[in-house]
Amino acid sequence: MKDTTLNFLAIASLTFSCLAAASCGESLLDPQRLLTLPELPQAWESILGEPHWQAEWIDEAGRRREQAIRGGSLEISLPQTWASAVVAWPYWPEKGIGPGVFKPAGAIFPFDSDGKTLAASWQGGVEAHFYWELAAAGQKNLPDSSVPRLPHHFDWPRFRALFTDGALNAEICADPWLADWGAIAERTVLSGFDRRRLVPEERGSLRIPVSPGPWIGSSPFAAPLVFDGPPAFPVRAAPDTWVSAESILRCNAETWIVSNIP
Repeated sequence: MKDTTLNFLAIASLTFSCLAAASCGESLLDPQRLLTLPELPQAWESILGEPHWQAEWIDEAGRRREQAIRGGSLEISLPQTWASAVVAWPYWPEKGIGPGVFKPAGAIFPFDSDGKTLAASWQGGVEAHFYWELAAAGQKNLPDSSVPRLPHHFDWPRFRALFTDGALNAEICADPWLADWGAIAERTVLSGFDRRRLVPEERGSLRIPVSPGPWIGSSPFAAPLVFDGPPAFPVRAAPDTWVSAESILRCNAETWIVSNIP
């Protein structure tokens, strides 16, 4: 494997053979898994309280599924012959925050599987989201004559190791959601993966006349913002959401809107 490139042609059958040998029984061949959810970041819980969750996955029949969760786990079924992704979006309907606003937790099967349990994590949410972005980019951007770069052939263990082996931008290691994963997925599908693309998306600063905070962002890795002077939020072309105890702020590089939490 080149220093800057992950191997899309990792042999999935070898991976699963090794995992099956290590699983000591039939657990890997059973499509049923108990998806468990991570603890909420303390700042999210203190401001928003306990969330609802929406899980999304592909089942063993190849159908896209979604299910609301109110609690800590959900039994799901997964394909057993290739790597697959599960995302779990936290949301707070009573506060006007639906699925997709805050970043998800997630897991990649079989790498986050332990027996019958599939453990979602916040880092796993980044990986699972990138998995779906790769799948979507492949459907719309890949020329008919090209060899498909399929997310279930991607070297997920090596990708995960990039965040701990010192190979990546320090800001991305601290908060992977600073990257534009949609753009990275499109370039990966067209020309292969290059870790040098994992850099923070360009952002500016916008002063907004709101309370000093604390304001929580949509990333579980980001520290809350508390302002001593006029509040100035990091902004980009795409919209972002910030939440305080009283308000929801939606903003991008050009405009912003504040609404009260119900």
